[in-house]
Amino acid sequence: MNVTGHTRRPASIRDVATAAGVSYQTVSRVINSHPSVKPATRDRVLAAIDDLGFRRNATALALASGRTRAVTVLTANTTHHGYASILQGVEEAARAASYAVGIGVLESAQEAAVAAQVQRAADAGGGIVVIAYDPAGVRALGAVPAELPVVGVVETPASPPRGDRPWVWTDDREAAYEATRHLLALGHETVHYVAIPSGTRRTSARTGGWRRALKEAGAPEPRPVQGSWGPAGGHAAGLDLARDPAVTAILCGNDDLALGVLRALHECGRRVPGEVSVAGFDDAPQSAYLTPSLTTVRLDFTGLGRAAFALLHGVLEEAAQIAPHPVSVPKLVVRESSGPPPVAV
Repeated sequence: MNVTGHTRRPASIRDVATAAGVSYQTVSRVINSHPSVKPATRDRVLAAIDDLGFRRNATALALASGRTRAVTVLTANTTHHGYASILQGVEEAARAASYAVGIGVLESAQEAAVAAQVQRAADAGGGIVVIAYDPAGVRALGAVPAELPVVGVVETPASPPRGDRPWVWTDDREAAYEATRHLLALGHETVHYVAIPSGTRRTSARTGGWRRALKEAGAPEPRPVQGSWGPAGGHAAGLDLARDPAVTAILCGNDDLALGVLRALHECGRRVPGEVSVAGFDDAPQSAYLTPSLTTVRLDFTGLGRAAFALLHGVLEEAAQIAPHPVSVPKLVVRESSGPPPVAV
């Protein structure tokens, strides 16, 4: 706002042209990285852009380039930590590349509902990112027409996918394996598992990693407890597990489940970690501030979102080949909720 109380209008491309002493077509060429602009002229235009606080308009860029500079993220959830962090990563990377981001919420896994949401994303133009951690997301990823640019954020594949699969993922299987090994190394005879739902198969990658660690250690393999995504599912599972005095270690498929398990153990008088050790998955922001603080596996979901956009951006700009790849290495974060099993009397 200026001294007269009126809001100052944003600088336009013609304002930049006047300040730099060039035509607005030259400014457009600088903005779009055209090679025909002399270095000295380019520097002068960039200086004027900085001085005036000029911001490129996505619509204008689309008109100039013939491309729709927009991305739609299709997801069944926008609140759980992993989903929300992926959305954050996509938005950050897209904003840096002057792309707009829209969100299409998959409210149902029914075929007709998914097809309608995919069609809306296609009508918006640009590219599509699908978070395929659940049945609705998996169905949506499969419903995107072959001619549309799309990247899927998926569970760890059971085997390396074909080279034309535009997927990104984290290595959940290895992460669950390391978390289970940590609990076994503390002296626990076995580790019970409260599982999150799998969107792609009956046994998720996290379940597979847990099972592999038990098998290598020659430890008994308890039946996995099927949980949900939230604390209520963990609480229900925790009440059942707390009644069994042989249960001394529990791995949870995410930190929200672990939160519910911790509450159930507290209600049943089972001390953590004195009698039962608990570990989670994802390293959600609240995990470090629980009492006791939660041992968990840190996954870089925000980085996963950035990587998904980077892969899609390369396809949209015809600057990269489609190539599936895992993103980052999960890290075990040891906190107060895990310790040795109780000494038998």
